[in-house]
Amino acid sequence: MPSKKTVLVTRRLTPSVEARLARDYDARLNPADEIYAPDKLAAAAQGADALLVAATDNVGPAVIAKLPDSVRAIATFSVGYNHIDIEGCKKRGICVTYTPDVLTDATADLTMLLILGAARRAGEGERMVRNGEWAGWAPTQLLGTHVTGKTLGILGMGRIGRAVADRARGFAMRIHYSNRKRLPADQEKGAVFHADPEAMLKQADILSINCPATPETTRFLDARRIGLMKDGAIVVNSARGAVVDDHALIAALRAGKLASAGLDVFDREPDLEPAYRGLANTFLLPHLGSATIETRDGMGNKCVDNLDAFFAGRTPPDRLV
Repeated sequence: MPSKKTVLVTRRLTPSVEARLARDYDARLNPADEIYAPDKLAAAAQGADALLVAATDNVGPAVIAKLPDSVRAIATFSVGYNHIDIEGCKKRGICVTYTPDVLTDATADLTMLLILGAARRAGEGERMVRNGEWAGWAPTQLLGTHVTGKTLGILGMGRIGRAVADRARGFAMRIHYSNRKRLPADQEKGAVFHADPEAMLKQADILSINCPATPETTRFLDARRIGLMKDGAIVVNSARGAVVDDHALIAALRAGKLASAGLDVFDREPDLEPAYRGLANTFLLPHLGSATIETRDGMGNKCVDNLDAFFAGRTPPDRLV
């Protein structure tokens, strides 16, 4: 029988996915779930045929340059891939795959949780009850914002953005969106398209950030653009922390320009800007977008499906390069 291919798995995955990897590959698992520093990642890859990495791994140019020639494929346990030096992989002929589609619904559900949590001051209320500070119901206690009928602006109308829009329609929300290009009518479903994202910002009662982090979107939501938004608007981000200028958002929340923010992602996470923790009008979650058993199983199995296809000589279904 041919020997099994060796796969370095950089993070602990769900039991069913690890069992599949252990069955079909010589899998170097990470039961302690310790994050590899870049120099240690390259060293750990010695003798491996493939890497199964996550968004927390720095697979930048320095790591790609040091990878052994044996590494022919990298499967990332994520939909985003800005943690990987894609151009470096192209030059070295390393196949890179990702995990689209399977986390769409979970992330869209989580986005609605952010919208409702920020609008209805759920974080403040939960802390009040948990800390024993709740003295009982009062007519003006923790008055929030009614989301039904409000205008939702969606920055990035890909799979997740469209799924958020579908859920928001259940709250009779009016959908405005900005995207690199306008959607076909059957996907748009009556949403209002803005070629200029700044025009959309002016319309939004609630802004949902659902775009990838690219050179064009990095620090998109800065002080000037926040200034274009309605007073008392709400910002939620379930995409990438780098799209937001933290200092500008914090200043707007402190000043009351924005009513609240719901954030599941942060720049340089988990080392988020400390000022967020001290703001009562923030609803903060620890990057839970895809954190359901079904979704994480699906992501892991997609990674393995892609590796199976690659080593069988087929084109992986979710190949980036």
